[in-house]
Amino acid sequence: MSFLSYLINGISLGSIYAIIALGYTMVYGIAKMLNFAHGDVIMVGAYVCFFAVTRFSLPPVVGVLLAMVVCTLLGMLIERLAYKPLRSAPSLAVLITAIGMSYFLQNSAQLLWTSNPKVFSSVVGNGALKLFDGQLSISYVTIVTIIICFAIIALLLFIVQNTKMGKAMRACSEDKGAAMLMGINVNTTISFTFAIGSALAAIAGVLLCSAYPTLMPTTGSLPGIKAFTAAVFGGIGSIPGAFLGGILLGVIEIFAKAYISTQLSDAIVFAVLILVLVIKPTGLLGHEIHEKV
Repeated sequence: MSFLSYLINGISLGSIYAIIALGYTMVYGIAKMLNFAHGDVIMVGAYVCFFAVTRFSLPPVVGVLLAMVVCTLLGMLIERLAYKPLRSAPSLAVLITAIGMSYFLQNSAQLLWTSNPKVFSSVVGNGALKLFDGQLSISYVTIVTIIICFAIIALLLFIVQNTKMGKAMRACSEDKGAAMLMGINVNTTISFTFAIGSALAAIAGVLLCSAYPTLMPTTGSLPGIKAFTAAVFGGIGSIPGAFLGGILLGVIEIFAKAYISTQLSDAIVFAVLILVLVIKPTGLLGHEIHEKV
């Protein structure tokens, strides 16, 4: 039963990575930029939900919705102020700006909410589902996390494949210049992409702190890096790739902690990424793009 328990926990952790990775992969797929401030938007969402529930005594569902609204507006503001002016700048300038924005959000959170760890109460509850006469225990947080991840993936695929905005997103991903000539508002499309990614970051932050109930200004940093690893692992720019990469990364991390070493688990995760990139540089579901010169 321990193997099955580790597998379920790995899928749950991987579901959180997948939700975060979707923000990275959507922004990169459409705007061709890496938003390294995404991990800190996760932290902001968790703090908003925490204070909404603890200080203002709002229901957990309202706290989550409020976190999504705040993070959506924050993501759009970051895109408008930090990334839009650099739309035509070299990629190195965008990367430096993203890192600077990440540090700005972390230090702002430290000034607003101090660096003292806060205990985050699960918005789902602390109960667990008992199976096989109690031999297998699955927490409600784990179950809800997996269900939400699959629902988000299904909803995103529907939006991208079957809506007008989804078609605009795919057109911008292929060729922004041609999309503009066809009457597509590229700026609105990119802002919409940042809005979706930031709303997902809020959900991921709440689920992350519900599963691992310690909240700090650096809460989103390491999960953000691992989620970026998951996006590259699965094939950055691909929504199914982000999902697959996140799930696999979570399973690998949990099994590495259980059967090898808790101290080496992070190193093993990144070693697997290096191995995949050496064998298949585009990631598991990524495809090579040939450019005419």
